[in-house]
Amino acid sequence: MGMYAALGISATGLAAERLRMDVIANNLANADSTNGVGDAYRRKAVTMAPAPGGAQFALPRPAGIESTAGAADLHGVAVTGIVEDASPLRRVYEPGHPEADDRGYVTRPNVDAVTEMTDMVAATRAFQANVTAFEATKSMARDSLRIIS
Repeated sequence: MGMYAALGISATGLAAERLRMDVIANNLANADSTNGVGDAYRRKAVTMAPAPGGAQFALPRPAGIESTAGAADLHGVAVTGIVEDASPLRRVYEPGHPEADDRGYVTRPNVDAVTEMTDMVAATRAFQANVTAFEATKSMARDSLRIIS
């Protein structure tokens, strides 16, 4: 098991969670953005999957941990895309608003601040877990070098 592979796998997690936090921040920033009559910003989410078998970093899969894809090694995480949430947009009655339709309704984004903050906490915890794994790997490598010399 290589030190660089473990660091690389942690780095893939750090990059993915950082992107996830950026997308969540973008959602919160656009929580009241409208795009004209009958249209508004749609919430976005990051989709992730195990990195493919040809990824740059690989660690042997521990015994007892089965893979659904049949991969023998662990390769970290890969962002597969940023997708729009298909849930319906909110309609709010605001007859004086410049973007209200003929019935006085304004279409608002499908962004829920509570959901976004919950996702932000989860992304932050995952980021911290990857930092901890990265630091543990560095510490083991440093201690190994100290023992050898």
